[in-house]
Amino acid sequence: MCSTDGHETDRHYIILSMVWCLLLCSRIDAQHLPIATRLSDAINGEAFSMLLDTMERETRDSLIQIEILKGNMPSFIRTLVPVTVQRQLGGRNHTATFFAAPDYCMVGSDNDFFYTPLSPRTAQCIADSLSCCLPTTAMVDAIYNAARMKLTPAPIAPTAAMTTVPVFRQHNTFVRAQRDSQSAVYPKGSLTAGHKKDVVISNKCPQGKVAIYGWHRPDGTPIQPLYTGHTEKWVDYSHGIRFISKTMIVDGLKTTVARVLADSVLCDLISAEGVIPHPRYGEP
Repeated sequence: MCSTDGHETDRHYIILSMVWCLLLCSRIDAQHLPIATRLSDAINGEAFSMLLDTMERETRDSLIQIEILKGNMPSFIRTLVPVTVQRQLGGRNHTATFFAAPDYCMVGSDNDFFYTPLSPRTAQCIADSLSCCLPTTAMVDAIYNAARMKLTPAPIAPTAAMTTVPVFRQHNTFVRAQRDSQSAVYPKGSLTAGHKKDVVISNKCPQGKVAIYGWHRPDGTPIQPLYTGHTEKWVDYSHGIRFISKTMIVDGLKTTVARVLADSVLCDLISAEGVIPHPRYGEP
């Protein structure tokens, strides 16, 4: 009579789950942002940033949203990257894969792009239009761990100007230089992290505030713990908007980020706060 060791069974389960994830990942539509093709005459990143210089935040956000939704984004940002996490929950091993944009939200071409910090409401509106959501703190950690290109944070001394476009552009230049220095090893489209704080979803974020987290140092620790002290109108150069597909895979089955975050057991795969029943900014 044959008997199976418990650890061997767990190993087989993990391998089977990963195989199913790979098969589904290769077929799932959520691997690409559903966005229009960039027009040949679309404005490039540097020129676009100059247009924003004197705009109020609301007008600036609106123009960024228009450009993104009409397809003015680099081609390399459109293919989402699978990020897989494994945990033992309730005495059982679970494998989850979510799909993250390889970099933060940006406007422009492959060779001339501008990172676009946004208010959480505008970021949420764009995410909804792209069948996406914003990440949790646990997802931000998982993305950093999985990132091929890990950039070193480049903080700018805090001043009243940190919420202005010229400082956004200054930081954009720093980050672009870091990316270019590693481009021979990590081509565009590689999962990239470490260069911005993330605007995240969190149970701890009061109404009318923004939750930010991340900006990981090379040792993997975040400069910015979860912080919810800023009003939702606060947008500074360090904020990054990373889109996550609403569709994900858990134990080989297609599901959604919202369903997983609502599950009292599975939520711990992608949440450090337990259940997150309202994983968005604004009304459902």
